[in-house]
Amino acid sequence: MRLSRYGMGWRTGIAAMAAVLLAACGGSDAARDSNQWLEELDSPRVQSWVAAENAKTLGILEKDSRYADNLAQATAIGNAPDRLPNPRFVNDVIGNFWQDSEHQRGIWRETTVADYESAQPQWKTVLDLDALAKAEGRNWVWEGMDCDPVTRIHCLVQLSEGGEDAVTVREFDRSIGQFVPDGFVLERGKQYTSWLDADTLLVSREWQPGEKTVSSYPYVVKRWQRGQSLDQAVELVRGEQSDGLGTAPVVLDSGSGKRVGLVVRRPTFYEVQYSLLGGDGQPVRLALPPKADVEGMVGNRVLVSLRQDWTTGGATFGSGSLISLDASEMAKDPEQLRATLVYAPGPQETVQSVLTTRDHLVLTSLYDVKGRATVYTPQPDGTWTGAPIPLPDNATVTAVDSDTRGDIAYLSVTSLLDPATIWRVNTATGAANPVKSAPARFDSSRFVVEQIKAPAPDGTQIPYFIVHAADMKYDGSNPTIMYAYGGFGISSTPGYNGLLGKAWLEHGGAYVIANIRGGGEYGPAWHDAALKTKRQTAFSDLAAVADDLIARSITTPRHLGIQGQSNGGLLMGVEFTQHPELWNAVDIGIPLLDMVRFEQIAAGASWVGEYGSVANPDERKFLESISPYTQLKSGVKYPEPFIWTTTKDDRVGPQHARKFAARLAELGDPYLFYEATQGGHGAGANIDEKARTNALEYTYFMRNLM
Repeated sequence: MRLSRYGMGWRTGIAAMAAVLLAACGGSDAARDSNQWLEELDSPRVQSWVAAENAKTLGILEKDSRYADNLAQATAIGNAPDRLPNPRFVNDVIGNFWQDSEHQRGIWRETTVADYESAQPQWKTVLDLDALAKAEGRNWVWEGMDCDPVTRIHCLVQLSEGGEDAVTVREFDRSIGQFVPDGFVLERGKQYTSWLDADTLLVSREWQPGEKTVSSYPYVVKRWQRGQSLDQAVELVRGEQSDGLGTAPVVLDSGSGKRVGLVVRRPTFYEVQYSLLGGDGQPVRLALPPKADVEGMVGNRVLVSLRQDWTTGGATFGSGSLISLDASEMAKDPEQLRATLVYAPGPQETVQSVLTTRDHLVLTSLYDVKGRATVYTPQPDGTWTGAPIPLPDNATVTAVDSDTRGDIAYLSVTSLLDPATIWRVNTATGAANPVKSAPARFDSSRFVVEQIKAPAPDGTQIPYFIVHAADMKYDGSNPTIMYAYGGFGISSTPGYNGLLGKAWLEHGGAYVIANIRGGGEYGPAWHDAALKTKRQTAFSDLAAVADDLIARSITTPRHLGIQGQSNGGLLMGVEFTQHPELWNAVDIGIPLLDMVRFEQIAAGASWVGEYGSVANPDERKFLESISPYTQLKSGVKYPEPFIWTTTKDDRVGPQHARKFAARLAELGDPYLFYEATQGGHGAGANIDEKARTNALEYTYFMRNLM
């Protein structure tokens, strides 16, 4: 299953909004909104408008003398044959999805573990997506693969048209490199699958027309056995149409033969209801707290992370903790759960991810926005012991994958100046060794990284990372890009970006990552501080970091630009309207911008738990007060923004970006707008498309800040 495609990121939940309320909220807005016709997804008049806007923008940016070099560098780095291939365990081999100049759509390839860790792996191509797309005349984009837990030979391959969230699912045989004749096939739709066994799937999809939530996600889970037609699938759990993102199956596999089937229903954005599939296949509600996430399984222990305090079995566990539940006890009495603490965060700590091997787990965490990793081992008395993994300091540590049937886990370690390195962790011995590193793309010896903290209006210290030349002059003249996200509990951590180094740092620029509230850098409380009507906290945090950069004479508004995508695109829009005097460049990517109508566009209704709803009078008042589209005003000197999106984005949708640009045109203010026809909720569907978007961004920043 692909829970991450539910919303903005893995640790996001979902929210519900009744259709009647949405309809009631939209009528008066439509009468006032002269640009609402741009909400039509792909009508001829919209296509004509987009084509004209693209021609205008590309005529400016692509004709800039710096664009060709930016594009060449972005393409070369994106297609470089010595890029670091991320490993994925599939049975006893390593798999990897790879794109390059010869394989724009990509290939799935495999090799042995030992060969992967060698200097020059000898990969075997198992599935060629370019050849498949050409043969079928389809614009296929790889969205993932999930193999059956018994043999791991038959896998469900997920393909989208142009990068959208809706996928087609097909059963594929890895041993012969072919799709299975008369195998499992699910035609295009937003859908989620898990293998119950080698011949049985749990499936959530739109089984009947209209059987989806207000935000277009499925809410009915059925059991579908090999040889059955879809209409013979047996219903297990039914959510409600008013649910946010819907209901999906999860099957946990310990790697040692123990398996647990779950159905996850999310009635609101950040609240979850878990049902356990018993021995008879029937679901029984689990008495887990609503703000909890199942993370995996080790032996007979189910791992759960908490986003709230929880008291059960006479013990209380704090928000941000990782706990375990005995699977046998859970099945015997799902209403009386007894939990054991695995990890409790300190005041500057938070869980990032959990990997499981057969007998251990690897937990990656942040301490003051710096990466750490720990191996935890279950003990005979039911407790857990932890042993820190020796890794470089002041780095970002990311979970890559683990062998659930063995002892090995892979982690990625990187920083703003250090290319990513894959570390091999033996969870049985605790040994950790680097096995493969990406090459440097620029001379990092010329630069330094600092972590600085800026005071927010309420006195909270907001951390940010800055990378700049070691001999940078503190005279306010440094062209500076500041990136931020600030939402959904997602942490913004520093990592190596070769194109950033070549196209920006080597040209005298500085780069900042702001860890504002709304993110997850310090756990659930850091996120909750900017929820709904408290969201101005995040906006004020970013302005505070800008003020700090200016006060330190690192830069000035003339040389300061900001950048963000998705929820970060909303952040950019708000900063554009609230503080136009602070920036000379605002890069607004795949954004939400019309916060009065966001619930009626694409999957917007699913994010009510994060943003609030116009159906609530207090929340509507706040949303109107910060909505970038609503707050654009005549007579204000705005910086020229670069607004970009994709037609195939069926998550946020291109409508927000279009309408924002059209409103600026009505006001007579300068702007640049670009809409790629492919790419889904991102910068492009393949390397060349992403390279073009990135080249446009850097050219825009150079024009405005340098």
